[in-house]
Amino acid sequence: MSALKILVIPGSCRTGSLNAKLAAATAHELAQAGADVTRISLADFPLPIYDGDLQAKSGVPKHAVNLKRMIGVHHGVLIVTPEHNSSVPALVKNAIDWVSRVQDAHETRGQVFRERVFAIAAASGGRLGGSRALAALRLILSACHATVIPNQLALSFAEQAYDDMDHLKHPADLEALRALVRQLIDLSQRMM
Repeated sequence: MSALKILVIPGSCRTGSLNAKLAAATAHELAQAGADVTRISLADFPLPIYDGDLQAKSGVPKHAVNLKRMIGVHHGVLIVTPEHNSSVPALVKNAIDWVSRVQDAHETRGQVFRERVFAIAAASGGRLGGSRALAALRLILSACHATVIPNQLALSFAEQAYDDMDHLKHPADLEALRALVRQLIDLSQRMM
C-alpha cells in the first residue's frame, strides 16, 4: 500500500497568520502519525476572482488547474481557514470556486472533491475560534459533494495557544488537534 498523502492548505497568506501557524502544527502532528504531508500556500496559486464570463472567454486559469491536480494527488486535505465577517475569507472561497470548475478529460466536474476526505480547522484571537467560518466552509465543501470529517478544530484565543516552540500548550487544544488528525487519517485510509 502506498503512503497516505495529506495536503495542508492554510487559508491565509498573511505574515504571522494564526491559521498558518495552526496549519504548521497540524502538519507536524500528521507527519508524527505517519502521513506524507505537503503544506502549500495559496499565494503560490494566484487566481482572479471567479467570473463565469472570464471562464467562458479564457478558460480556467492554469493555477486553478495546478491546485486541483495538487489536491488530486493526495488522499486527504486539511483546510485551515481564518474567519472574516463570520464566514470564510475570499481567498479560500475563490480557490474552491475555481477548483470546482476544473475538469480533466477523464473526469466529471468536481470529482476531485468527491474522491478524497477533507478536514477543517480555524484559529482566531476570539472566543469562538473561527467556528462560524468552519460552519460556512463545511457547507461550501458539502455543496461540492466532499466528504468532510465530523471532527473540526476551532482554536480560540490563538495568540496565547502556543509555547515558544510554536506547539500547542493547552492539553485540551492538543487533544482536539490529535482527534482531528486521527479521524482524517482513518477516513482517508479507508478511501485509498
